[in-house]
Amino acid sequence: MQNIRNFTIIAHIDHGKSTLADRMLEITHTIEARKMKEQFLDDMELEREKGITIKMRPVRMEYTLNSNPFVLNLIDTPGHIDFCYEVSRALRAVEGSVLLVDATQGVQAQTLTTLEMAKKIGLVIIPVISKIDSPLARISEVKEEMVKLLGCSKEEILETSGKTGAGVKELLDRIVEKIPPPKEEILNENSTRALVFDFQYSNHKGVIVYVRVMEGEIKKGDELLFKIAGERFISLEVGIFTPLEKAKGKISKGEIGYIVTGIKRPGIASVGDTITLFRKPLPALSGYEKPTPVVWASVYPEDADDFEVLKQALSKLRLSDSAFSHEEESSGSLGRGFRCGFLGLLHLEIITERLKREFNLSLVIATPTITYEVSLKNGKNITIYSPSLFPESGDIVNIKEPWVSVKIITPSSYTGAIYQMLYEHEAEMTGAENFGDGRTSLSIYMPLRELMRNFFDELKSVSSGYASLSYEFEALRDADVTRMDILVADEAVEAFTRVVAQRRVEEEAEKAVEKLYKVLPRQQFVTKIQAKANGRIISSRSLSALRKDVTGYLYGGDITRKMKLLEKQKKGKKKMKERGKGNVNIPHDVFLKMMKTGE
Repeated sequence: MQNIRNFTIIAHIDHGKSTLADRMLEITHTIEARKMKEQFLDDMELEREKGITIKMRPVRMEYTLNSNPFVLNLIDTPGHIDFCYEVSRALRAVEGSVLLVDATQGVQAQTLTTLEMAKKIGLVIIPVISKIDSPLARISEVKEEMVKLLGCSKEEILETSGKTGAGVKELLDRIVEKIPPPKEEILNENSTRALVFDFQYSNHKGVIVYVRVMEGEIKKGDELLFKIAGERFISLEVGIFTPLEKAKGKISKGEIGYIVTGIKRPGIASVGDTITLFRKPLPALSGYEKPTPVVWASVYPEDADDFEVLKQALSKLRLSDSAFSHEEESSGSLGRGFRCGFLGLLHLEIITERLKREFNLSLVIATPTITYEVSLKNGKNITIYSPSLFPESGDIVNIKEPWVSVKIITPSSYTGAIYQMLYEHEAEMTGAENFGDGRTSLSIYMPLRELMRNFFDELKSVSSGYASLSYEFEALRDADVTRMDILVADEAVEAFTRVVAQRRVEEEAEKAVEKLYKVLPRQQFVTKIQAKANGRIISSRSLSALRKDVTGYLYGGDITRKMKLLEKQKKGKKKMKERGKGNVNIPHDVFLKMMKTGE
């Protein structure tokens, strides 16, 4: 166990984690040169396309220093805030972290968030600057930032380039020297305990869990127990990552590997659970939290015949992602679909993109919403995660919504424009700190609802793309929001219902009505489009009727003949509407256009 080093690479998005990992695989000869490709550990098509890590990938490397062989277990973690819980579990599976900072960009918001998690756990931090080969590199300035952040000396900061391989061997040496081996912690001589930090699903093998063995050893054929889930199973196969799965007879204390469970039901495996021997169980490892969805969206198939395909696809994704949840729902306008819960907007984007690519589905995605806690006048407290279920304002005593703590790092010249934007998004400033290199760190408190309202895009726009952002979920706070319905021909369309801030209800109503007015096809009769909130109509437009030229065959003669025909046409349309034949058929493409922002 003394020759094992377990570590992660933590960094902001696009600071070069995956490229650095590539060079480590090359130098340690883990991957043959002829098989090497960029972003080797990012094997999902979506990961390679977006240039981000979505799923954690562990890999075992063998390295020799001063004639002594060492085993280096690297866990390549996602950098996006939506997956911070998974990152926190991965950090608990290791003893040290490489803190990677881009020499061209410097310390960014997500760097601070992930670093705080690593510090809390007590990991050894190795500071590293990447992309030193770039002509835009600011090595001296970035070192100053890291010294200020970590309280280390400039000499402790390594300079590397994932592209050229410069400094990577020195980094491997430093990992061996600085990161301690796994601790000896024996609770019971004959028992076993392992932390689940990730898992995936195989059609043939069922759920495959990724684990760090804390005590004891796990062998093929062992009768094991998911301590939190309470599920018993037999280990069908155990092994290590090279980075492909390689079966072994056993995985022992301090090692990182995988266990094939054979389980083919969703909801059993979850990140943070503890695996122990069924006959001699140990207590669960501390710190487990059940991932809670914070963003909700309805997902419908464009073709109603694809409902069963969508159902099967969602169940398969649920098998490899415990943070994702879904339940069936139906809409009068969109038919049968699912209400889905996500960790954030990127998580939503990834799931919906996988549904489209891997299962060849065409989908209608409703506008994402958050969860509200509502107290009613009848004394009941309810949780609302769909705008269509939001009670009328007259029935409500109090509404609470989730707030987030936001960290923004930006060049100081953009702070004025950002302050204005923060005001528009109901944000509260809690602190500002000068970075010393012409950048400012802003600490903000704001509703999650406002963060989802194009906040990130607007921030990038007002800062010319230079600002970075990270956020963490905080407590629930009182919300001043209301339900807004969109009525078409006096009928509320459930799919268009939204929860909006009281201060912007009139503005949002005008926008929604105007947008629908532009995209809704004209009917045989005049169609009213209205927005309703707080028990009254606050915006309205009338879509003119399609008009057949009933006087086209007439020529010459008295004008009264034409007037009689037009009047008869008018009465006919009125009768049609009264008899219920005036129902408006809203095409699918209208729903799609209404749900897309920026159109």
